Amino acid sequence: MSEHHDYLRTGDRKFRLTADITALMLKGAGYAALFCLAVLLAGWALLALSRLLPEDSKFAPDPINRSFLLIEQVERAQV
Repeated sequence: MSEHHDYLRTGDRKFRLTADITALMLKGAGYAALFCLAVLLAGWALLALSRLLPEDSKFAPDPINRSFLLIEQVERAQV
């Protein structure tokens, strides 16, 4: 019976480097997938929250009309 139990060939330096790089790439892909999933879940939560709001609040005018303030400043500067 052979005493050679290195089934994954981790003793080979080139294979070990390839395996380490592949593992790091998969780890990074996992982190990216978790980040994308978190952004997607946050978007769904905001969508669900917006559907809970009453219909009238969706079509109400902006309480702070910043464009009106800009128009006033331009008119004062021209006078």
